Amino acid sequence: MVVCSCNAIRERDVREAARSGAGCPIQAYASLGRRPRCGQCLPFARELIAEERAAAA
Repeated sequence: MVVCSCNAIRERDVREAARSGAGCPIQAYASLGRRPRCGQCLPFARELIAEERAAAA
């Protein structure tokens, strides 16, 4: 599933970034060499990161 259409970032990319230590969407996007543009994706990206952090705990 596409999380960010502005940057063509997929759900698996955000989840992988979270597993690698990204604690917020800005960090996740930066790890992919991108930055948020319109911001519509940030709530969903936060949710995905929270899921990954909860699963790791």
